[in-house]
Amino acid sequence: MDSLHTAAPPHYDIIIIGAGQAGLSLSWHMAQAGIRHLVLERAETFHAWKHERWDSFCLVTPNWQCVLPGYAYAGADPHGFMVKSDIIDFVEGFAASFNPPVRENTAVTSLTQHAAGFHLQTTQGEFTAAQICIATGGYHKPITPRMAERLPAHLTQLHANQYRNPAQLPPGAVLVVGTGQSGCQIAEDLHLAGREVHLATGSAPRVSRFYRGRDIVDWLQDMGHYDLPVTDHPMQEGVRGKANHYVTGRDGGRDIDLRKFAAEGMRLHGHLAAIAGEDIAFAPDLAANLDNADRVNDRIKDGIDAYIAAQNIPAPAEPRYTPLWHPAPADPPLNLAEAGITSLIWCVGYQPDYAWVHAPAFTGSGRPIHLRGVSPVPGLYFLGLPWLHTWGSGRFAAIARDAAYLSEHIIKARAPVFAK
Repeated sequence: MDSLHTAAPPHYDIIIIGAGQAGLSLSWHMAQAGIRHLVLERAETFHAWKHERWDSFCLVTPNWQCVLPGYAYAGADPHGFMVKSDIIDFVEGFAASFNPPVRENTAVTSLTQHAAGFHLQTTQGEFTAAQICIATGGYHKPITPRMAERLPAHLTQLHANQYRNPAQLPPGAVLVVGTGQSGCQIAEDLHLAGREVHLATGSAPRVSRFYRGRDIVDWLQDMGHYDLPVTDHPMQEGVRGKANHYVTGRDGGRDIDLRKFAAEGMRLHGHLAAIAGEDIAFAPDLAANLDNADRVNDRIKDGIDAYIAAQNIPAPAEPRYTPLWHPAPADPPLNLAEAGITSLIWCVGYQPDYAWVHAPAFTGSGRPIHLRGVSPVPGLYFLGLPWLHTWGSGRFAAIARDAAYLSEHIIKARAPVFAK
């Protein structure tokens, strides 16, 4: 009588989950070390760059910061800002430079530990691995507040990752909620297209694009800000939850000045406080939000001034920003119909989703526990998170460095297991 045998799932030294620039940066190191590995991608490689960015999207950090393992920006405009199509060409060029072992359209539905490492259930079958790196980034589920359920059904609602261009929206005014980088840049995109825009502001800080003859990123790089570890930051791990400063690389780079937009006709409000059908109420914090953003920008400039003086750098003097517009004391409720608002775009961030990972490597709020991407679970790593190690960790500026560090750790952890 024949016995039935079930084939064992394919096994790898390490499986990397996520085929964005972070996951492929680690794959590059694994390939260099000759380590048998696989990269699993839920959709297609670089899906987010291709399908979750608006048409006019561009980097807010200069091209010279785009450095991946063995592959750096080599174009003619190092101090410019790549637009969406250029970014896609750049990351696809990186992938083509070493042909990583990517399996697309393979979403991991469950990750569990077992005696030999880890077991993965996916939409394309099972896999096992001695080690795992989760490189899915830090932005998983778009946040839509519960109060959105109270809005009228005829109002078009989108999240920032669904917005593409002004023509996508029905005629009428648009309410953008949130003033992080996405909210401010989408509001600007609509404003430049001649759309009537209402913007519900938040507490995100701002930064000038240029100061005293240089891009502020250049100054901050020289001052060591992009090399400051989270462990040395005054806020420690608390900095990981801070909103990024809003600025833009559009048209060669410039400030995003919400006061200027208001002077040109954009309607600014405090943060969205309540919804009752067609009626929207805002908190009385618009002036505080604008003033705080300006104060943060001034503190950054103070630091640059001090650095210039200490290093005796010849740099042109520059007057400080003078506000172009001040809000009225009151911010009355808004009726959507009376204001002609037909669309609302939520730009209030994302939340992590690691429900599929069954391992004790998360805080009570579901965020990864790690030190430089190394979790407390042996063999489980994270890569591509904001402030994984430094300010540049979640962007092109430091992904190569973070991947190199994890690669060394993975190889050392692997040695005793696979030693002959």
